[in-house]
Amino acid sequence: MDWHGFVALWCAVLGAVALVGYGRSLTGMTKAQRAVRVRGRIERVREPRHGGSHRGGISVVVSYRDPSTGQDVTVTNDGDRGERITAAWTDREIEVSYPPRRPHAFRFSTDLGPVGRGLGRPNSALFFGYLGLVVIAAIDWGWPWALVGVCGPWAVTIACHLPGNVRDVHRRRETTDSMVAVPGRVIAVLKDVSSDAEGGTTTTITPVVAFTTREGTAVTAHCTEGLPNPAGSHGRELTVHYSPADPADFTPDLEARRRSQRTDVTVNVVGLVVIAAAAVVGAVLL
Repeated sequence: MDWHGFVALWCAVLGAVALVGYGRSLTGMTKAQRAVRVRGRIERVREPRHGGSHRGGISVVVSYRDPSTGQDVTVTNDGDRGERITAAWTDREIEVSYPPRRPHAFRFSTDLGPVGRGLGRPNSALFFGYLGLVVIAAIDWGWPWALVGVCGPWAVTIACHLPGNVRDVHRRRETTDSMVAVPGRVIAVLKDVSSDAEGGTTTTITPVVAFTTREGTAVTAHCTEGLPNPAGSHGRELTVHYSPADPADFTPDLEARRRSQRTDVTVNVVGLVVIAAAAVVGAVLL
């Protein structure tokens, strides 16, 4: 079998995976669609230990009502329990999900939006299968097909999502403008050291801030941006700007967030122009 056969087999297998995945989604049989989902509530927040790790997120105790028995259940997020909780306060709602008849395999999520359709795997399979076809076209018919095959759909995707991105930026700007300032304090600095395959090490510093909203809600949260010299910030007093609608949306540097938001749309537009231009160049060179 020559390389054409291997690539064709690659595309066929990935295409089959995509078809099966889309079929399972249409029939409501994906893992995400079949999971039991209930609303939990944080009962207690444990203060992180200074010098500890950020990997497990903020330790919390969550209670929820089991829909099959009607009994109240209390659990913690110790271990691998889905989404890492990086902002916590008493009475915050958390989604608890688990496979049918397997409540011990529960996972947490702070996203309380609509249930996903489980399309991540089939979409990825379709994407990599399509790349295989682009590779065949580029090798057999010339490299401009790579520009057309990759940059063309990419530009169309960005163009379709650009209006939504613009609306999201406007919403984030409105949220930023409505933020409220309160005093806060860095109560811990978490440190994680990881090694790569070549023996190098990477150190991740994660300050943990605590602040109380004007409504009296005590919030504990990881602070990953807007804090100068994070490694030496333990015990530092600071001003925290938070969204009254969601205290998990906060920043210690309001102006830096505004500067970042001003460049969001520009970056998307420039990216669209560059990618579309690359697709046009490829089409001209065919």
